[in-house]
Amino acid sequence: MKEKLKLYLVTGSDILKGRDFYKCVEDALKGGVTTLQLREKNANGKEFLEKAYKLRKLTKKYNVLFIINDRVDIAMLCDADGVHVGQSDIPLKEVRKLIGKDKIIGISAHNIEEAVDAKNGGADYIGVGAMFNTTTKNDATIVTVEQLKEIDEKVDIPKVLIGGINLDNIYTFKGINIDGYAIVSAILRCDDIYSECVNWTKSL
Repeated sequence: MKEKLKLYLVTGSDILKGRDFYKCVEDALKGGVTTLQLREKNANGKEFLEKAYKLRKLTKKYNVLFIINDRVDIAMLCDADGVHVGQSDIPLKEVRKLIGKDKIIGISAHNIEEAVDAKNGGADYIGVGAMFNTTTKNDATIVTVEQLKEIDEKVDIPKVLIGGINLDNIYTFKGINIDGYAIVSAILRCDDIYSECVNWTKSL
């Protein structure tokens, strides 16, 4: 699974500014994205489910992991590979009861305590961040490099960094055991999403 987490794209329709959602996602998959998370903050349940079904087909076509943000019910309906939950969502052990032992569960962690709890609770990976200020999450808690190093030392499940990460600042994490980078605007805001993803795959 670690290799699949390397380039982790999180969707955000608002960043696309009217461009075709599915074409943009497919361009990213063609360019080398290894995990896709469907996170649509402004979508209603019907729209979210419709997107989930369509993206499930695309991710199977390109052999990419498909993760649903928060919505365990939709993850189950579309047979996603897993679900990602935050600290204020359904508790991890309850998610596991619903989704089963064979599905992936990721959980957000903002400090060492949350990271250790996620590992002990049976999470398959943690999303650590926000590493930098980000326009996609206004209430994001910033995780320092020192905190990240502590998490790296004490938590041995896969770690994906999120929050304001781009090709100009990933050098910050050199020497730390990072399994992947979750990217939103640094990819989706680009005019040529395919080429930007190719650049990412060459850099990681």
